[in-house]
Amino acid sequence: MASKAELEHIYTQAKATVEAASDLRELDQARVEYLGKKGRITSVLKTLGQLAPEEKKTVGQAANEVRQRLEQDISARQSELSRAEVAERLATEAIDITLPGRRPAHGNRHLIAQVVKEITDIFIGLGYKVAEGPEVELDYYNFKALNTPADHPARSLQDTFYIKRESVQPADDDIVLRTHTSPVQIRVMKEQEPPVYIIAPGKAFRRDVPDPSHLPMFHQVEGLAVDEGLTFGDLKGTLEAFTKQMFGKKRKIRLRPHFFPFTEPSAEVDVSCAVCDGEGCRLCGSGWLEILGAGMVDPNVLIEVGYDPEKVNGFAFGMGVERIALLMHGVPDLRMFIENDMRFVKQF
Repeated sequence: MASKAELEHIYTQAKATVEAASDLRELDQARVEYLGKKGRITSVLKTLGQLAPEEKKTVGQAANEVRQRLEQDISARQSELSRAEVAERLATEAIDITLPGRRPAHGNRHLIAQVVKEITDIFIGLGYKVAEGPEVELDYYNFKALNTPADHPARSLQDTFYIKRESVQPADDDIVLRTHTSPVQIRVMKEQEPPVYIIAPGKAFRRDVPDPSHLPMFHQVEGLAVDEGLTFGDLKGTLEAFTKQMFGKKRKIRLRPHFFPFTEPSAEVDVSCAVCDGEGCRLCGSGWLEILGAGMVDPNVLIEVGYDPEKVNGFAFGMGVERIALLMHGVPDLRMFIENDMRFVKQF
């Protein structure tokens, strides 16, 4: 068991070892030797319980003082050695502090992501919620539940990439890359009762050869509203509100009769050209540009998900994001969105 005098002797030895350390590694070894878990000063503190009360107080106080002084000595020596290392590096390494700094490049959202966010924000402001679903989908959700059975001719317009297909004839459990984000609508309606007000942004896939107006992978934002007493007028009003916020207050929309398997009646929706203000120009030709398809949800779809078409009805719409971005920014070729040419990307 150490006494106060022995502690001072240990401190003298420890201080000499600290001052003799030539680098930070040797200094740390000295710290461990005297202040580590098995260090000499730590060992003294562990034996205090064996001393008489008065002696315990005296030796304990002396041990704590020695430890504090040694910690200060180690800290001071550590600062000296660190400054010495920096000075040595500055003397041997060439650093030109007059060179201008290199500012790191900042990334930003891709144009398609920007447009998706803008569309999403508009519909959230109208009271819609965002819904998501798998990009690898079952044939049932992608086609059959959307009133497009195996023998429906509309399937040929969406011939796509199959992950699993047992025969030439489509089956409900065939696995396919979704051709639109409409399957999300089916999944949501099967999980909740009306009212339903959702949008479904995401990727879609079709077997198209890339050209200025087609891509095999593209982005869609589809919307669905199901409630009591909805009319085609509600659909038109919703699309007008979206168009004015997206393209400007002067923009008008035009609805043309069309066919979609899962809506009846259906319409293609055009927006008046921002370049010629509807007069007709090289971009639009007629003064109008097609932006999306829409219609009232077919009763067969409502029955498929367990809704009563006598009590509720709804409308749906879908737009291609690349098409919207093209119209907003005058991009001449859809392939520019996926070529990763920084000269193009940095403009947005």
